[in-house]
Amino acid sequence: MKITELFWESLGTLTLNKTRTGLAILGIVIGIGSVIALISLGQATQLSIQSQIESLGANLLTINPGSQRSGAVRGAPGGSTTLTNADATAIATSTQITTINSVSAEYSGRAQVIAGGNNANSQITGVQPTYLSIHKLAMDSGVFISETDEANMNKVAVLGPGIVADLFTDGSSPIGQTIRIKGQIFTIIGITVSKGGNGFNNQDSAIYVPLSTAQKQIFGVSYLTSIAMEAKSSEVMTAAQDEVGYFLLARHKITDPTKADFSIFSQQDILTTATSTTGTFTTLLSGVAAISLLVGGIGIMNIMLVTVTERTREIGLRKALGAKKKTITTQFLTESIILTFTGGIVGVMVGVLASFIISKVSSSLFVISPYSILLAFVVSAGIGILFGWYPAKRASNLQPIEALRYE
Repeated sequence: MKITELFWESLGTLTLNKTRTGLAILGIVIGIGSVIALISLGQATQLSIQSQIESLGANLLTINPGSQRSGAVRGAPGGSTTLTNADATAIATSTQITTINSVSAEYSGRAQVIAGGNNANSQITGVQPTYLSIHKLAMDSGVFISETDEANMNKVAVLGPGIVADLFTDGSSPIGQTIRIKGQIFTIIGITVSKGGNGFNNQDSAIYVPLSTAQKQIFGVSYLTSIAMEAKSSEVMTAAQDEVGYFLLARHKITDPTKADFSIFSQQDILTTATSTTGTFTTLLSGVAAISLLVGGIGIMNIMLVTVTERTREIGLRKALGAKKKTITTQFLTESIILTFTGGIVGVMVGVLASFIISKVSSSLFVISPYSILLAFVVSAGIGILFGWYPAKRASNLQPIEALRYE
């Protein structure tokens, strides 16, 4: 029997019971569509996180008080107030440190902010002028914090576009207007360009004030919550961590690096951790979706076994007329593969459509991996062969006389 004849005969047989064929295909469609949609969602999440982290500065190093391990330095428990302005100044002016371009001392805290009849709980970040370049921020309008503002403890503020939308709902320009932070009046001098993102430390929802103002007039502290540094290149990130780490150990009079009262993070550290986490999550979701593929394959096997039972007399007649085992096996196997390939094609379309809808609803990236589509077709073919082989083999092994007598 020619391949084309075999294909059209198998197709005709499947269309005799459209409902049963449709239900068999549905299991594969759901499985393939789920796998593609979830892989797409996972990859979009990875790219979004990577983009947000890289937007903070590719060569960014951050020193935090605390005990987490990074590079050559491991901190000890506690020590949340161990970083000072003097530490940041020493790093910036030291001749021992050759891998750092610029340094920004920072203090961050949250406070209630009032503008007219609106109010919001926002992150207040005390910064120096170098913050703008180190964190790759850009000004949409107005100016950023200057050295004069820092030296004179001026009550000026730069707002992220997110907090502007919360506080100035009438659409008026915030530049020159005032806001109240902990009962003190600040004049708005600039608005930053949106960087996107969300979460507790979203830069678009932050308010920037001079570091001296934040420490002395808003929060009443003398320590820092972080020190940001820009390495000269991505190639010297590890060397920069080591240089700064051992420099601070000496300043803090700590001889054992395992007892350091600070930790140093690079963007690559954060990116690697985030990528690993989202990758694991994507794999987990894909595994769950793959279960539906297994269920769909079992459904197809059941359908083919029922078909073999219903067509026992037909199989006996074919074998009595000289049909070979190979021909019977090939026909039933072809029917199974047609089911799975049809389900695979429809499943790919459903998966792409679902991914597109999810990206629009969640305002995330729309990412479709060729790998996931290739995987869908390979899995479809595999399911067709794997779960169609047993029913096909069972049909070919029927004895003609017994098959003809079957009622």
